[in-house]
Order: sequence, then structure tokens, then C-alpha cells
Amino acid sequence: MRCVLFIGLLVFSFSFACLGQQFSTVKTTNEKALRAYNEGQQEAARGQNAIALGYFEKAIKEDAQLIDAYLSLADTYDALHNYTSAKKYFVKALELDTLYAPLAFFRLAQAEWELNEFEAAASHLRRYLSSKKTYAETRYKAVKFLASAEFAAYATTHPVPFQPVSLGPGVNSAEDEYFPVITADGETLLFTRNDRKFVGDENFYRSKKVNGIWQNAEPLVGVNTSDNEGAESISPDGTWLLFTACNRTGDGSQGSCDLYWSQEKGGVWSKPVPFSSSINSSTWDSQPSISADGKSIIFSSRRPGGLGREDLWITHRMPNGKWTKPRNLGAPINTPGAELTPFFHPDGRTLYFSSDSLPGMGRMDLYMTQLQADSSWSKPVNLGYPINTGKDEIALFVSLDGKTAYFSTDRPGGQKLDIYSFELPEAVRPLPVTYARVTVRDQNGQLLAAKLDILDLKSGNNLVSVSTRSDGSALACLPSGKDYALRVSKQGYFFYSENFNLNDTASFLKPLLLDVRMQALPDSTASIPAKGQPVVLRNVFFATGSAELAPESTTELDYLAKTLIQMPWLRIQINGHTDQVGSDSDNMVLSEARAKAVYQYLIAKGIVADRLRYKGFGETRPLPDAADDEAGRARNRRTEFEVW
Repeated sequence: MRCVLFIGLLVFSFSFACLGQQFSTVKTTNEKALRAYNEGQQEAARGQNAIALGYFEKAIKEDAQLIDAYLSLADTYDALHNYTSAKKYFVKALELDTLYAPLAFFRLAQAEWELNEFEAAASHLRRYLSSKKTYAETRYKAVKFLASAEFAAYATTHPVPFQPVSLGPGVNSAEDEYFPVITADGETLLFTRNDRKFVGDENFYRSKKVNGIWQNAEPLVGVNTSDNEGAESISPDGTWLLFTACNRTGDGSQGSCDLYWSQEKGGVWSKPVPFSSSINSSTWDSQPSISADGKSIIFSSRRPGGLGREDLWITHRMPNGKWTKPRNLGAPINTPGAELTPFFHPDGRTLYFSSDSLPGMGRMDLYMTQLQADSSWSKPVNLGYPINTGKDEIALFVSLDGKTAYFSTDRPGGQKLDIYSFELPEAVRPLPVTYARVTVRDQNGQLLAAKLDILDLKSGNNLVSVSTRSDGSALACLPSGKDYALRVSKQGYFFYSENFNLNDTASFLKPLLLDVRMQALPDSTASIPAKGQPVVLRNVFFATGSAELAPESTTELDYLAKTLIQMPWLRIQINGHTDQVGSDSDNMVLSEARAKAVYQYLIAKGIVADRLRYKGFGETRPLPDAADDEAGRARNRRTEFEVW
């Protein structure tokens, strides 16, 4: 007789008591039981599980204490996906003895997981891990499994708000739709559709939102081919498309699946081009996500050097336009399993992705991680149940407002894989982001093709560089928490500057819409150049009530000095202005001192003094459209220059 004292955890759905009964193994002296057991093993080995069940049941009938028959019966029911019966017979075996086959605790937990009995599964995994009779590989799996069971037990009893809404018949069809991406203004949706009528041909479709309704999607002409295109990412303004194409030849691809790009100019998409071998490898490279500033790409790859089957990698665009060698994002994001479908939010910090090896609800779950100040990534956070389920959840996209998420699922109520939107729980939202849409014109209202640079006002670092589209506009994303400087430049025109204070918040509902008017440079051959209108230096700042230049002023003044060096014939006058607070005489003195400070800064940068002069106007020249409030007074406190 073998009796093992077992103290069951309270959360067990049953307990294994010391029953004081004998058990037998395959060494049983009951020949009929042994013969039936061996017949069952042979049938199971041939895949005849239903027949094997009968033999194992016969063996138990002949010898009710044959523990191996109970274990085999449980395994066979498990193979037939009859998890209730599998659980029943694992319990029977463990009731006979808890030490004979500790792996039964692990296998029992697997059956309970399939029955959504997560707390019981966690308890039995802990029981298995407490045994001394474990193997390294299974123990590793049990540790990972336990983390998911504990998470699932908590998540299913603490569900997050989740009410997915179909994007409607304009987007969803009888085919599969997936990989949704949306432009920064929320007006254009791009997604992949599996056109089964073309023998499984994956193509891109685009839909426009009109009065809150997504219109009938149309194929993306110029990019779609008879081969597959999918797993796309798009720049915030919708003009630069990155995507995945596989097994193409003769176009510079590296083999297997590679990353490609295409640009839209004048409403026409350019012929797709693969990235070079600096990014693409001979293995599977897929699912790119371009950062809002266009300077980084995160993608999934099977290339050597990773931690698992598929890992997330990142590459950065250098100032010369070339891309760095991709770097593995490492732990805690990447695991020995698969990490797929990255989406790098325009806040520049928050990354969403899917994984099958982090604690979750099973198979592929969606996670969020954030970039820290030391350039490390935070521990990934599961988006929760019922966003994640026992099925595969992949390819999340989150809009600029940080509230609305889009994903594809085949849940009840849809057709096949359909695209849905839902409100993202607050705990896994990115930082708020807005966008600036700038339209550039000359003084006569004519649209101009120009370059826009957006800089961190404090550091002077260039964050975004974009060019206007054919309609004269450009769009850029602006995360909250910073002061920004905008500079618009075009050959033959004075540069234009502006600044945005987003230190407290950014609102997607209130984007920055600017209509920039640029002033043409005077003719260098004219004996007396035309003066034109003064050019306001909106990113030149002073300490309050002082002529001391603030450090944030250097970026703009350095650019002005560079402009003057490039145009040695140009002479300018620096004008200083104040608001109407304080005495007239004090304001006149202050404005002239500030103009002189800029004058001296430019001389220190190598501009000869006879090309410059300065003058203070105090409060005598208020802007005609500046209101008598703090915002209006701030506009009047300005520094500008004009040709003389």
C-alpha cells in the first residue's frame, strides 16, 4: 500500500486525500487488464483515439486500481478535446497517488485552462512545480503557464470595459479585413483585404470618413499587384506607405518577406521599392511601424540574433538619409516565443504589440510598453480581458487621441475577419497627441511647396522634417509635454517661425491649423532692395522685464545668422516691441535693449556690423489683430527684422 498525505489548497476544485487504497501500474498481475491497456496504447499510437478509449476503460474495469490506465484515458480524452472527461480521469489518477506521476498535475492544469478554470489550473501548476520529479523543459513551460493562469484568473474576474463597434459595410465585407491604420487627422483608413476571388490575393484598400461614416473602400491603385501586399504602416500625413511583400524577384528584395515603401505625390503612388539590405535580411521581415517623425521603424523579424522565433527590431534614419543596422529590442519585450505586429504610437513613447509568450489569455495577446527616460522599455502590460481572449488578438492601431483603438477580429456578429473600433481602457492609453496642419502661401495667396521643421524649443533638436503636399499643406504630430518651434523655409523666401506651448496638454479635437504667408526675398541685383513687411522672430525670447536672451532663442537666431551668411548682400534692421503694460518710456528703453541684444548676438556669430542696425519701438506699433488680453499682449512683445 502507498499512502501520501496531501493538503489541498483552498482554491482547488477538489482535494486529493490520503485514501488509503492500493494502486497498480503496468506491472499489474491482472493479465486481462494489462492486455487491454497495451491494446489501447497501440490504437492511440495509430491515432485511433476513440478505439483506444474502449481498451483503457476495459483495463480499468478489470483492474480499478490501474493508475496508468487512468492517465492514458485522460490523455486520450484530452487529444479528443474532451477536456471535462480528461480532467475527470487525471483526478482519478491523482486520487490513487499524487507522487506516481506529478506530470498529471501539469496535464490537469492544461485541461482546466481549456475549461476556463484558471484559478484551479494555477493551483495545480504550483503543485506540479513543488514536486521534485520534474524535468527542466516541462518545468520551464509550467512556470510560463502559471504566470498566464494567474493572470487569466485575475483578468476574467476583473474585466476591462470593452464594447467593439464594427466600422460598417463600407469597410467590412464577406472577405477578411485586417491591419487597420489611420492618418493623423482620423480621416483616412488603410487596411489589408484578402481578396479570395483572386486566389487569396492580399491587397490594400482605402476608405474616407465622411460625416462620421466610413465610405466604400477602394483598392490602392499603384501599390496593389497580383501578388500579396499587407501588414502596412502609414505616415501621419498619409503620403508614405511601408508594407510587407514576399517572394518577389528582380526588384532588389533580399528574399522571403521584405519591407517595401511607396510615396504618394499628386494623388499617385510611386512604384513600391524594397528597403536595402541595411534593413531587409534573407529571412522573414514583416509588419513595419513607422514613427510619427519618420525617423524610426520597428518591425518583426526572424533574423539571427533574436531571443525567439519572431522578435521586434528597430532601425533609425540617420541625418544622411540612410538607416542604421536594426537592433533587437531585447527583453522584456522579446521572448523565446513570437512577438508580432508592432504599432509605435505618435506620442513617441508607447508601443503596442502582440506576443504568445508573455502572461496572457492564451495564444497571441495584445500588450503595451513605454519607452523610459533611460531608453529602456517598461515591463509589457497585457491590455486585459475581454480585449484579449483565448483566440489570437493581433494588429492594434491607436488613434492620436489615445482613446480609440482599432483591431481585426472574427468574433460573433461579423462576417469573417472584420475591423472594429473600441475605447481603450485608460490604464493602457498613450500620451495625448495633437497635430499641426500647416498651409503655406506667398503674400498673394499662391500655394507654395516648402519645408517644415518642428524643433524641441528647449533643446533645439529637430523632431520632424516634412514637405508640403501638392495642396500646399503639411501635417505633423505633436505629443504633449513640450514647447515646440516651427520653421518654414523655401528658397527665395524669408523663413517663417512659430511656436506652440504643449507643456500641459494636447488635444486631438483642437489641432493647430496654420495658414502661413511667406515673404519673398528682395532682389539681390536691385540697387535699393524692396523692404517688404517685417518678419517676426516668434522663437526669440527674453527674461521677464529684461533684455537678456533666453536659451531657447539660440536656435532661431543661429538660423537667422546662417541665412545672412548665405546672402551677404542682405542688410536688416532688428526691431524690438513691447506690450502696453508699464510706462511708455520704460517700454521704449526695454524694446531697444532687446533689439540691441539680438544685434550683438548676430555680430558675435560673424555678421559684420555695417549690415545690421537696431531700433526699439516700445508700445507704439501694436499688431492690429492682437486683442487686449494676455495672448494679445504676448504677441505684441515681439522681435522682428526688416530689410533696409
